[in-house]
Amino acid sequence: MSGPMHRILMVSDFFYPNFGGENHIYYLSQCLLKLGHRVVVLTHAYGNRRGVRYMASGLKVYYIPWRPFLMQNTLPTFYGMLPILRTILIREKISLVHGHQAFSTLCHEALMHACTMGYKVVFTDHSLYGFSDVGSVHMNKVLQFTLADVNQAICVSHTSKENTVLRSGLPPQKVFVIPNAVDTAMFKPATCRLNYDKIIIVVVSRLVYRKGADLLVEVIPEVCRLCPNVHFIIGGEGPKRVRLEEMREKHSLQDRVEMLGAVPHAQVQSVLISGHIFLNSSLTEAFCIVILEAASCGLFTVSTRVGGVPEVLPDDMVVLAEPVPSSMVRAIKKAIHMLPNIDPQKMHLRMKELYSWHDVARRTEVVYDRALKCTDENLLERLSRFLTCGAWAGKLFCLVMIIYFLLWHLLKLWQPTEDIEEVPDIKHSSIKMKVCLGTPMKTNKLPSLE
Repeated sequence: MSGPMHRILMVSDFFYPNFGGENHIYYLSQCLLKLGHRVVVLTHAYGNRRGVRYMASGLKVYYIPWRPFLMQNTLPTFYGMLPILRTILIREKISLVHGHQAFSTLCHEALMHACTMGYKVVFTDHSLYGFSDVGSVHMNKVLQFTLADVNQAICVSHTSKENTVLRSGLPPQKVFVIPNAVDTAMFKPATCRLNYDKIIIVVVSRLVYRKGADLLVEVIPEVCRLCPNVHFIIGGEGPKRVRLEEMREKHSLQDRVEMLGAVPHAQVQSVLISGHIFLNSSLTEAFCIVILEAASCGLFTVSTRVGGVPEVLPDDMVVLAEPVPSSMVRAIKKAIHMLPNIDPQKMHLRMKELYSWHDVARRTEVVYDRALKCTDENLLERLSRFLTCGAWAGKLFCLVMIIYFLLWHLLKLWQPTEDIEEVPDIKHSSIKMKVCLGTPMKTNKLPSLE
């Protein structure tokens, strides 16, 4: 380990068993544990999964008894999370809080509470947002409020960095670009090479507007008409699935378009290796981890030229297209002609060199070191920064932070720090744990969380 040991609290509404881009938190935490750091994850309850769970390598997860309200997000409480978060921070002797996802309510509240209590905070943005629609305007104002206090920020692509800086007003020198990675040990090519008599195009995505499901409805029939030997496998669930099924019925493509429904993350590799080409039709994307997973499995990629996607793969591993049907169809035809020159094993080895979670962890470690070196600020210095967030919004943010500050001091009087028991340090490397991803080793009920 290059620097001092950090005690990190990862916070997000999106964690196992909800899996997607949230893999980032799990893999990053595992690699940080191997580097000798102490990592704890905080998320909300998922069904009966609540209390404390242990995952592989001794990763400790607090599933606090908050229920999801909308799209796996908890209902904003502003001050309701303060007692629970303070207890966890003191119990686990946390030195730094790392929040993930701009859309996570839990993340925003944790960052605000942690800053008020004097902890160093880091934020990672995984998504791109616009500037004109009502939802984005409100989200950007919340982000401006939350990130006014962060010590450092991380984005998964240079496009994402530009987007975050413009939306939040963060100084660019505070924002680092650290891409996602792929577990190449999990995503390997098929042992036998597929023949090209039947070309299979794989789509693995949430079937929603943002992921370009409507674009697929127009592209698939045209590709099937022009290329009689092309078949599609679509894995994923979402509100746009109905449109895809209607398209399949309308054009009588039941034997050429297979709909798998939701695919568990553990089965994504088996779906990918059944195809030759991976198709990504997203309309906005900060990075897109599934492109890495497909390339690691040896699939040639066709993708829309949006967001941070052009930064993900070398030019000889992907064909980019504009997010319009005609451009997508041309790109797929070009990829089919290039297929005989693609070696899945060589592509897998290149991905192994290009993207590593251990490299991501080491680079994140540097960001943590910089965050911990930031000078402490008093309440007046913080309030002066919030005032710059807008004529009316700035004053409102100051009022919210003053109330936070007063509640924190009242909480310290009601429950002194010395009354909160600290957990003992356990060297998990010395424990033989037969646990896999998401399987609990131990479940505790937390009296302070009930």
